[in-house]
Amino acid sequence: MSTNAQRSGSGSIIASRSAFTHTGSPRPARPGQLDQALAENIAGGVDPEQLSAVSHATAWALLSHVHTTEDPQVVERVLTLVDHEGVDVIAELWSHAEPDSLPGVLWRLYLLRTWMRRRRDSIARLWRLGEPIVTSASAIAGIDAAPTEEDIARTADSILAGAFRGDFAIALERAATFVDVVVAGLRIQAQRLNAHAKAMADPDKSAVGTTEDIRAAHTKAAQLLHTAANLHTTAADLRAGAHLWRRSRLE
Repeated sequence: MSTNAQRSGSGSIIASRSAFTHTGSPRPARPGQLDQALAENIAGGVDPEQLSAVSHATAWALLSHVHTTEDPQVVERVLTLVDHEGVDVIAELWSHAEPDSLPGVLWRLYLLRTWMRRRRDSIARLWRLGEPIVTSASAIAGIDAAPTEEDIARTADSILAGAFRGDFAIALERAATFVDVVVAGLRIQAQRLNAHAKAMADPDKSAVGTTEDIRAAHTKAAQLLHTAANLHTTAADLRAGAHLWRRSRLE
Protein backbone atom coordinates (compact mmCIF):
# COMPACT_ATOMS: atom_id res chain seq x y z
CA MET A 1 0.00 0.00 0.00
CA SER A 2 1.24 3.45 -0.85
CA THR A 3 2.16 5.71 2.05
CA ASN A 4 2.26 8.94 0.08
CA ALA A 5 -0.73 11.06 0.96
CA GLN A 6 -2.31 13.91 -0.92
CA ARG A 7 -3.87 16.74 1.00
CA SER A 8 -7.35 17.83 -0.05
CA GLY A 9 -10.38 19.65 1.26
CA SER A 10 -11.73 16.37 2.58
CA GLY A 11 -8.63 15.35 4.48
CA SER A 12 -5.57 13.24 3.87
CA ILE A 13 -6.14 10.59 1.21
CA ILE A 14 -3.82 7.80 0.17
CA ALA A 15 -3.32 7.43 -3.57
CA SER A 16 -4.18 3.74 -3.51
CA ARG A 17 -7.16 1.42 -3.75
CA SER A 18 -8.00 1.96 -0.09
CA ALA A 19 -8.37 5.74 -0.58
CA PHE A 20 -8.11 6.63 3.09
CA THR A 21 -5.26 7.28 5.50
CA HIS A 22 -4.93 8.16 9.16
CA THR A 23 -3.39 11.26 10.67
CA GLY A 24 -0.49 9.54 12.33
CA SER A 25 -0.52 7.83 15.69
CA PRO A 26 2.13 6.00 17.71
CA ARG A 27 2.44 2.31 16.98
CA PRO A 28 -0.15 0.71 19.28
CA ALA A 29 -0.13 -2.40 21.38
CA ARG A 30 -1.90 -5.42 19.92
CA PRO A 31 -5.68 -5.48 20.44
CA GLY A 32 -7.01 -7.64 23.23
CA GLN A 33 -9.36 -9.42 20.82
CA LEU A 34 -6.48 -11.06 18.91
CA ASP A 35 -5.14 -14.48 19.69
CA GLN A 36 -1.70 -14.04 21.24
CA ALA A 37 0.05 -16.41 18.82
CA LEU A 38 -1.43 -14.61 15.83
CA ALA A 39 -0.39 -11.25 17.19
CA GLU A 40 3.16 -12.45 17.82
CA ASN A 41 3.41 -13.78 14.26
CA ILE A 42 2.27 -10.43 12.89
CA ALA A 43 4.74 -8.52 15.01
CA GLY A 44 7.58 -10.86 14.05
CA GLY A 45 6.90 -10.69 10.33
CA VAL A 46 5.50 -13.62 8.36
CA ASP A 47 5.63 -14.61 4.73
CA PRO A 48 2.83 -13.42 2.40
CA GLU A 49 0.91 -16.71 2.51
CA GLN A 50 0.95 -16.79 6.31
CA LEU A 51 -0.05 -13.13 6.48
CA SER A 52 -2.96 -13.78 4.12
CA ALA A 53 -4.12 -16.70 6.24
CA VAL A 54 -3.91 -14.60 9.41
CA SER A 55 -5.79 -11.68 7.85
CA HIS A 56 -8.64 -13.88 6.66
CA ALA A 57 -8.83 -15.82 9.93
CA THR A 58 -8.99 -12.71 12.09
CA ALA A 59 -11.56 -11.02 9.84
CA TRP A 60 -13.90 -14.00 9.98
CA ALA A 61 -13.31 -14.51 13.70
CA LEU A 62 -14.09 -10.90 14.50
CA LEU A 63 -17.20 -10.75 12.34
CA SER A 64 -18.54 -14.09 13.60
CA HIS A 65 -17.86 -13.22 17.23
CA VAL A 66 -19.74 -9.93 17.10
CA HIS A 67 -22.65 -11.46 15.19
CA THR A 68 -23.15 -14.11 17.85
CA THR A 69 -22.45 -12.17 21.03
CA GLU A 70 -25.14 -10.62 23.19
CA ASP A 71 -22.64 -8.51 25.13
CA PRO A 72 -22.97 -4.83 24.11
CA GLN A 73 -19.51 -4.09 25.51
CA VAL A 74 -17.94 -6.52 23.07
CA VAL A 75 -19.74 -4.82 20.20
CA GLU A 76 -18.60 -1.41 21.38
CA ARG A 77 -14.97 -2.54 21.68
CA VAL A 78 -14.95 -3.91 18.14
CA LEU A 79 -16.60 -0.83 16.65
CA THR A 80 -14.12 1.48 18.38
CA LEU A 81 -11.08 -0.73 17.84
CA VAL A 82 -9.26 1.95 15.85
CA ASP A 83 -10.01 4.60 18.50
CA HIS A 84 -8.43 2.57 21.29
CA GLU A 85 -5.70 0.62 19.51
CA GLY A 86 -4.86 2.79 16.51
CA VAL A 87 -5.43 2.19 12.83
CA ASP A 88 -1.97 0.58 12.54
CA VAL A 89 -3.33 -2.54 14.23
CA ILE A 90 -5.90 -2.97 11.48
CA ALA A 91 -3.30 -2.09 8.86
CA GLU A 92 -0.97 -4.86 10.04
CA LEU A 93 -3.76 -7.38 9.71
CA TRP A 94 -5.77 -6.32 6.70
CA SER A 95 -4.21 -3.54 4.62
CA HIS A 96 -2.50 -5.97 2.21
CA ALA A 97 -5.64 -8.01 1.62
CA GLU A 98 -7.27 -7.92 -1.81
CA PRO A 99 -10.25 -5.53 -2.07
CA ASP A 100 -12.55 -8.43 -3.00
CA SER A 101 -11.86 -10.25 0.29
CA LEU A 102 -13.47 -9.96 3.72
CA PRO A 103 -10.35 -8.48 5.39
CA GLY A 104 -9.94 -6.07 2.48
CA VAL A 105 -13.54 -4.90 2.82
CA LEU A 106 -13.32 -4.57 6.61
CA TRP A 107 -10.12 -2.56 6.21
CA ARG A 108 -11.99 -0.08 4.02
CA LEU A 109 -14.94 0.11 6.42
CA TYR A 110 -12.74 0.86 9.43
CA LEU A 111 -10.80 3.50 7.52
CA LEU A 112 -14.04 5.02 6.26
CA ARG A 113 -15.31 5.39 9.82
CA THR A 114 -12.03 6.91 11.00
CA TRP A 115 -11.93 9.34 8.09
CA MET A 116 -15.57 10.38 8.48
CA ARG A 117 -15.16 11.10 12.19
CA ARG A 118 -11.87 12.98 11.86
CA ARG A 119 -12.95 15.05 8.85
CA ARG A 120 -16.61 15.40 9.72
CA ASP A 121 -16.69 19.15 9.12
CA SER A 122 -15.33 19.11 5.57
CA ILE A 123 -17.24 15.92 4.73
CA ALA A 124 -20.51 17.54 5.86
CA ARG A 125 -19.83 20.39 3.41
CA LEU A 126 -18.98 17.97 0.60
CA TRP A 127 -22.17 16.01 1.28
CA ARG A 128 -24.30 19.13 0.96
CA LEU A 129 -22.62 19.84 -2.39
CA GLY A 130 -22.88 16.33 -3.77
CA GLU A 131 -26.19 15.07 -2.40
CA PRO A 132 -28.40 16.75 -5.04
CA ILE A 133 -26.37 14.99 -7.75
CA VAL A 134 -26.68 11.43 -6.38
CA THR A 135 -30.30 10.28 -6.61
CA SER A 136 -31.81 8.83 -3.41
CA ALA A 137 -28.45 9.01 -1.64
CA SER A 138 -29.84 10.33 1.63
CA ALA A 139 -32.39 7.52 1.87
CA ILE A 140 -29.84 4.81 1.09
CA ALA A 141 -27.08 6.14 3.33
CA GLY A 142 -29.50 7.01 6.12
CA ILE A 143 -28.52 10.64 6.53
CA ASP A 144 -30.16 14.03 6.00
CA ALA A 145 -29.65 16.04 2.85
CA ALA A 146 -27.92 18.75 4.91
CA PRO A 147 -26.11 16.88 7.69
CA THR A 148 -24.27 18.43 10.61
CA GLU A 149 -20.83 17.30 11.74
CA GLU A 150 -22.54 15.20 14.43
CA ASP A 151 -24.71 13.54 11.77
CA ILE A 152 -21.59 12.53 9.86
CA ALA A 153 -20.05 10.98 12.99
CA ARG A 154 -23.26 9.09 13.82
CA THR A 155 -23.52 7.80 10.27
CA ALA A 156 -19.91 6.59 10.41
CA ASP A 157 -20.71 4.56 13.53
CA SER A 158 -24.00 3.34 12.11
CA ILE A 159 -22.44 1.98 8.90
CA LEU A 160 -19.77 0.02 10.75
CA ALA A 161 -22.26 -1.21 13.35
CA GLY A 162 -24.55 -2.37 10.56
CA ALA A 163 -21.72 -4.39 9.04
CA PHE A 164 -21.17 -6.27 12.29
CA ARG A 165 -24.70 -6.48 13.65
CA GLY A 166 -26.99 -6.21 10.62
CA ASP A 167 -27.01 -7.13 6.95
CA PHE A 168 -23.38 -6.96 5.85
CA ALA A 169 -24.20 -6.32 2.19
CA ILE A 170 -26.57 -3.46 3.02
CA ALA A 171 -23.90 -1.85 5.20
CA LEU A 172 -21.43 -2.02 2.31
CA GLU A 173 -23.95 -0.46 -0.07
CA ARG A 174 -24.67 2.32 2.43
CA ALA A 175 -20.94 3.00 2.69
CA ALA A 176 -20.54 3.01 -1.10
CA THR A 177 -23.43 5.43 -1.55
CA PHE A 178 -22.02 7.72 1.10
CA VAL A 179 -18.68 7.76 -0.71
CA ASP A 180 -20.46 8.47 -4.02
CA VAL A 181 -21.88 11.68 -2.60
CA VAL A 182 -18.50 12.82 -1.29
CA VAL A 183 -17.00 12.11 -4.73
CA ALA A 184 -19.68 14.28 -6.34
CA GLY A 185 -18.92 17.06 -3.85
CA LEU A 186 -15.20 16.90 -4.59
CA ARG A 187 -15.82 17.10 -8.32
CA ILE A 188 -18.06 20.14 -7.88
CA GLN A 189 -15.34 21.82 -5.80
CA ALA A 190 -12.79 21.06 -8.51
CA GLN A 191 -15.05 22.46 -11.23
CA ARG A 192 -15.48 25.68 -9.25
CA LEU A 193 -11.73 26.04 -8.73
CA ASN A 194 -11.02 25.50 -12.42
CA ALA A 195 -13.72 28.02 -13.32
CA HIS A 196 -12.19 30.51 -10.89
CA ALA A 197 -8.74 29.93 -12.37
CA LYS A 198 -10.14 30.54 -15.86
CA ALA A 199 -11.77 33.77 -14.70
CA MET A 200 -8.51 34.95 -13.13
CA ALA A 201 -6.71 34.32 -16.42
CA ASP A 202 -9.22 36.40 -18.42
CA PRO A 203 -8.04 40.03 -18.66
CA ASP A 204 -11.62 41.13 -19.36
CA LYS A 205 -12.75 39.85 -15.96
CA SER A 206 -12.51 41.81 -12.74
CA ALA A 207 -11.03 38.86 -10.81
CA VAL A 208 -7.67 38.86 -12.55
CA GLY A 209 -5.09 36.86 -10.60
CA THR A 210 -1.37 36.29 -10.69
CA THR A 211 0.19 33.36 -12.50
CA GLU A 212 0.89 31.78 -9.11
CA ASP A 213 -2.76 32.17 -8.06
CA ILE A 214 -3.98 30.55 -11.27
CA ARG A 215 -1.51 27.69 -11.00
CA ALA A 216 -2.45 27.12 -7.34
CA ALA A 217 -6.15 26.91 -8.20
CA HIS A 218 -5.51 24.40 -10.97
CA THR A 219 -3.24 22.35 -8.68
CA LYS A 220 -5.84 22.27 -5.93
CA ALA A 221 -8.52 21.22 -8.43
CA ALA A 222 -6.29 18.41 -9.70
CA GLN A 223 -5.73 17.19 -6.12
CA LEU A 224 -9.47 17.14 -5.49
CA LEU A 225 -10.09 15.15 -8.68
CA HIS A 226 -7.32 12.73 -7.71
CA THR A 227 -8.98 12.21 -4.34
CA ALA A 228 -12.36 11.75 -6.03
CA ALA A 229 -10.91 9.08 -8.34
CA ASN A 230 -9.46 7.15 -5.39
CA LEU A 231 -12.74 7.32 -3.51
CA HIS A 232 -14.67 6.24 -6.60
CA THR A 233 -12.53 3.10 -6.66
CA THR A 234 -13.26 2.52 -2.99
CA ALA A 235 -17.00 2.79 -3.60
CA ALA A 236 -16.69 0.25 -6.40
CA ASP A 237 -14.75 -2.09 -4.09
CA LEU A 238 -17.47 -1.83 -1.45
CA ARG A 239 -20.24 -2.57 -3.94
CA ALA A 240 -18.30 -5.52 -5.32
CA GLY A 241 -17.94 -6.78 -1.76
CA ALA A 242 -21.70 -6.55 -1.23
CA HIS A 243 -22.29 -8.50 -4.43
CA LEU A 244 -19.83 -11.21 -3.43
CA TRP A 245 -21.30 -11.45 0.09
CA ARG A 246 -24.79 -12.08 -1.27
CA ARG A 247 -23.37 -14.86 -3.41
CA SER A 248 -21.44 -16.30 -0.45
CA ARG A 249 -18.19 -15.64 -2.30
CA LEU A 250 -16.59 -12.98 -0.10
CA GLU A 251 -13.74 -14.90 1.49
